[in-house]
Amino acid sequence: MSYQNLLGYAGDILAADAYALLKGESTSVLVDVRTQAEWNYVGIPDIQALGKTPLFLEWQSYPSMVVDANFSARLEALLQSEGVERGVSLVFLCRSGARSRQAAIAMTNAGWSPCFNVADGFEGTLSDLRRRGMVSGWKAGGLPWTQT
Repeated sequence: MSYQNLLGYAGDILAADAYALLKGESTSVLVDVRTQAEWNYVGIPDIQALGKTPLFLEWQSYPSMVVDANFSARLEALLQSEGVERGVSLVFLCRSGARSRQAAIAMTNAGWSPCFNVADGFEGTLSDLRRRGMVSGWKAGGLPWTQT
């Protein structure tokens, strides 16, 4: 069954729905595509209660923010080393849903599906005070996370 839609991947889901999917599908995988700096200074999703740990692979590297041209091959190798098989739901997360959308499209094009994008990301949209992590997303939604 193809999960690719007109957007090029299975679709956008909100952080709360992503957590529910990860909880409900024992083989599903969370892939955090933010930068090392974001993981270190902003925090990371904590899905240990689900018996899982996220996979971490930068879509772009800080500070240049150049897209990793080998992202799909590198993630495929990581998935295979973790024993993840094609057909498992892959849930992609970044700060706000932009990089993770591109990663979901790339992995769908590489033959991995279904690939979902967490549309509100880890930190969500900007608040009226122009701060993230307060309005929407993984953190604002009260989902488990930790500071490294």
